[in-house]
Amino acid sequence: QVQLVESGGGLVQAGGSLRLSCGASGRAFSSYAMAWFRQAPGKEREFVAGITWNGGSTYYADSVKTRFTISRDNAKNTVYLQMNSLKPEDTAVYYCAADPRPRSSLVSRPPGPYVYWGQGTQVTVSS
Repeated sequence: QVQLVESGGGLVQAGGSLRLSCGASGRAFSSYAMAWFRQAPGKEREFVAGITWNGGSTYYADSVKTRFTISRDNAKNTVYLQMNSLKPEDTAVYYCAADPRPRSSLVSRPPGPYVYWGQGTQVTVSS
């Protein structure tokens, strides 16, 4: 069983930056693809960014490309989301998720393959 805990959310002005962290339990973390999703009020949960098990490949939603960077430190069982040039439309609850398929080269954009989810952290961007 994997437990995920997000941190780093908060209130920031448009144009500012935040760095989200997701700490994971379990020795198998280093073999899992990881992703960040977000959900705004009244909207579907959407894929934001994903990273393969060894960090070799990253993927981003078109809306955050060039602004957000996903990374991981397998020695610390942690995945990060660096968010720069934040916009009010980035306001949402951000969730960390793990795909338990070991050493897969795939990063899923739909949420189905992600079995483990964190509790979410609120990001609010003011204009």
